[in-house]
Amino acid sequence: MVEIINGIQQIGIGVLDVKKVFNWYREHLGFDILLFEDEAVASLMKKYTNGKEEKREAYLSLNMTGGGGLEIWQFKDRTPMAAKNQIQFGDLGIYAMKIRCKNLTEMHSYLKGIGVSLLSEINQSYSYNFYFTDPFGNRVQMIEDHYVFCHQSSINGGVLGAVIGVSNMETSIDFYSSMLGYSVIEYDSIETLESDNTKGKYRRVIISQERKSVGGFGDLLGPTQLELIQVLDRKPVKIFENRLWGDLGYIHLCFDVSGMNSIRAKAKLNGHAFTVDSANSFDMGDAAGHFSYMEDPDGTLIELVETHKVPILKSLGLYLNLKKRNPHKTLPKWLVKSLGFHRVNKDR
Repeated sequence: MVEIINGIQQIGIGVLDVKKVFNWYREHLGFDILLFEDEAVASLMKKYTNGKEEKREAYLSLNMTGGGGLEIWQFKDRTPMAAKNQIQFGDLGIYAMKIRCKNLTEMHSYLKGIGVSLLSEINQSYSYNFYFTDPFGNRVQMIEDHYVFCHQSSINGGVLGAVIGVSNMETSIDFYSSMLGYSVIEYDSIETLESDNTKGKYRRVIISQERKSVGGFGDLLGPTQLELIQVLDRKPVKIFENRLWGDLGYIHLCFDVSGMNSIRAKAKLNGHAFTVDSANSFDMGDAAGHFSYMEDPDGTLIELVETHKVPILKSLGLYLNLKKRNPHKTLPKWLVKSLGFHRVNKDR
């Protein structure tokens, strides 16, 4: 089977309190579809948790307007560590997630009204966007984007992409192009910036996918972009230096894929062999599939998930089995909309 990258399924966020984070994003940014909640031991992730099998609780929440979701992840037997020093723009790893927004001016006013911290002015130099920091210390970029899967009351959608610090731009472009299909360069500029914790000289490159073939949940996830940042006047540090996967912050970027076996072979051939591989099928209680991890050239964790089963209406035992479906065709819109049965209207 030829490999297909259907879109960004979710971005992983290590947190202190999974319910508190879910409730904030549900109330303020419309991530009110709780696709699954699961408590288990992350036995396959020992490579990134100091050789110990750590117990964790995870929620996967979606915004049905369209875009990737949030995998909100909490250690159960360990207090997660924050970065020792303030994370700076261009440090190696995931600096911020990008969230698509239908009306950026309205969202900016709303976030200002609820008092989010480090709210930047709206930037129009290369795309219509602004940054803020959520109450849990995570940097977020809101970017004007009018892709809509399902019309909702929320003026923003789901995850559009990520801002990722890299040490060598050409090497990173090659990785994201060859392994994940981000072959379109939308923007490439050398810039000198000075605002908040963004001071210095940088190369900024925005890349996107051609999306010639998209299957599964591709219509829900929508088009995506990655913003690669290379610092040119200082030595960047690794955001997760001396910390574990699952500690505070953005722990991985996850892609929904088809043809995992083909991707595994390609990754090995290109020198990016999987570092974690569930090999067959993981089971997260309500969802199941095949997951793997590989690292970008700077060690940023990229998760790949080939979904096999998702819940539609658990109370009636209704699940969607994807294993026998044509991977080159997106799922019917009415069927994907049935995920709305998982909407949560109050705090957990």
